[in-house]
Amino acid sequence: MTRFHRVFSRFPTLSHFPALRWLPVLAVVAAASVPSTADAARASGAYNGTWNVVFATTRGNCSSGYSVPFQVAGTRVSSAGGGRVSGTVSPRGAVAVHVSVGASKASGGGRLAGSSGAGSWSGIITGDQCSGTWQATRN
Repeated sequence: MTRFHRVFSRFPTLSHFPALRWLPVLAVVAAASVPSTADAARASGAYNGTWNVVFATTRGNCSSGYSVPFQVAGTRVSSAGGGRVSGTVSPRGAVAVHVSVGASKASGGGRLAGSSGAGSWSGIITGDQCSGTWQATRN
């Protein structure tokens, strides 16, 4: 027996810890499930551009059919003119947005896919509690 074997034979091996034998397998599975940087970059810019969003009121005494341009850059949603818009869009297209114009405020959510999207909104518009749907198209 060599000196190396005599010194290291006193230490426990993976066979002494059966659960640790799975550690290399778990490391490979974990590494494979993490998206690559290129995938994340492509997904985060998939909805970039200016979107025209048309709102329809389904409940409340608020006007219907008005539109607001939104700007998407990466995962952020902002105003492309008129009012304050803040929000996020996920790599899979889920959208959450807050809009305020003067004393009117609304929040909405939905989904973008390709060059269109749809969802719902609710808020207080000129003092009235209202809610409805929205449709979006990318310019």
